Amino acid sequence: MIWGVSPDSVKSHQNFSQKNSLSFTLLSDENKEVVQLYGVWKEKSMYGRKQMGVERTTFVIDKERMSQKIFPKVKVPQHPEAVLDFVKSWTNTGGTAIEQVEQQSLRFAVI
Repeated sequence: MIWGVSPDSVKSHQNFSQKNSLSFTLLSDENKEVVQLYGVWKEKSMYGRKQMGVERTTFVIDKERMSQKIFPKVKVPQHPEAVLDFVKSWTNTGGTAIEQVEQQSLRFAVI
């Protein structure tokens, strides 16, 4: 299963999802509880100004809710392939999960 989480509003997520024809769920975390829990709400610097924001990070979590891999400071261009390579080497699901990641990986990386 693939989810995207950010502190953006539900309306913002709906617009983004429709604009990009996403086929997976975007979760709104306006109170920043999840991004803080996962340690990705961090101080960032842009054009010399410091502000708080989400550090793009991918967590691969198994059925037992155990983190199997963390990809910090995600850079979009190579990211889908890196996640797919990890999932292929890690899973023995007969291809179901792998096919889902392959079908959605390019869209997944846009978030």
